[in-house]
Amino acid sequence: MLDEFKKFIMKGNMIDMAVGIIIGAAFGTVVKSLVADVIMPPIGMLMGGIDFSNLFVALDGETYASLSAAQAAGAATINYGVFINNCITLLIVGFAVFLLVKAINKMKEKEESAPKEPPKTPEEIILLREIRDAMTK
Repeated sequence: MLDEFKKFIMKGNMIDMAVGIIIGAAFGTVVKSLVADVIMPPIGMLMGGIDFSNLFVALDGETYASLSAAQAAGAATINYGVFINNCITLLIVGFAVFLLVKAINKMKEKEESAPKEPPKTPEEIILLREIRDAMTK
């Protein structure tokens, strides 16, 4: 069973998938930072200085200065600002994946539409044809 598992784990597809997951996690971190640190601050500034990551509703009815203050007090909160950030992150990641798949499909189309030269005839077949042609003459 251990040998079978080792064969399964060492297959090329499994390793490719593992690399994809690791790169995807790193890409997700970069996109999350892009949204939280680059995109949302200017949007918040245009909307009157709103910090989207700090938009929340405290379910206990109290008013808190910030989301971290509400969480430190142990209040249950609905963090709709964080949800907005995550939705924008999803849109960016989805668009990046769409562009990647589109590029791969375009490369596949070029590869499939490229004229393919016929496989080279083995020398034995050529020799047999020459013998056949010589015998018919």
